[in-house]
Amino acid sequence: MLILTFLGMIGAPQIILIIAVVLLLFGGRKIPELMKGLGSGIKEFKNATKEEDDPAKLDKDRKA
Repeated sequence: MLILTFLGMIGAPQIILIIAVVLLLFGGRKIPELMKGLGSGIKEFKNATKEEDDPAKLDKDRKA
């Protein structure tokens, strides 16, 4: 029960601390590259889930 109490207690100071740690670990130049990779990964994941939802399109791709 104690663990669940701390999950809802993330505020502005905690977010600022997390951002500061990320900046210290990766540096300012590396962060845009990381975000670009994260964005492309999310885009690929969405496309993959859309393809699984549409079996007709998946069959078309297999025949071509």
